[in-house]
Amino acid sequence: MTTVTPTAPAYHGRGRTWPGYAAAAAALAYAAPHFWWGAGIAATFPGDFASAPHGTWEAAIGYWVMGAVAVVGAVGALALVRPWGRRLPRRTLCALSLTASVGMTLWGFTYFAMQYLLAAGRVVSAPALATKDAHPQAAWGLFWYGLFVLWGVMLGVAARTRLREDRTR
Repeated sequence: MTTVTPTAPAYHGRGRTWPGYAAAAAALAYAAPHFWWGAGIAATFPGDFASAPHGTWEAAIGYWVMGAVAVVGAVGALALVRPWGRRLPRRTLCALSLTASVGMTLWGFTYFAMQYLLAAGRVVSAPALATKDAHPQAAWGLFWYGLFVLWGVMLGVAARTRLREDRTR
């Protein structure tokens, strides 16, 4: 009688790769508006676009550099689930991904915690930020910071899955 031992699931199995693709999609969804904000298009800006910096180093970093960093983040997320990512050092890739995952998830949750505290009257916006926080476009912050939570959690799941798959091989 022959016994069959289960093997690790294929690397390309849909059940194993979707978190990496979701993280990459969230990264690109974050990058795209940064590029159009840098080009002067106000759509989906979380606040008063007219009072935001334009034509300064602050604007260049806030729009163009952050957009480019997000594109690099999308490539990193894909490296966790695509065959070409196997050529990269696994531990380094996963350590960077897990660190980014924790940071982005905490950044997003902190925003929601602060919004809760503002709504509950437990904290008050600084006078310099009160007008910005009251702007109707500020509601977009809920979407953008929710995207951080999604990106961070999915990146962490993809990195953890990659580490587990490599251990079973």
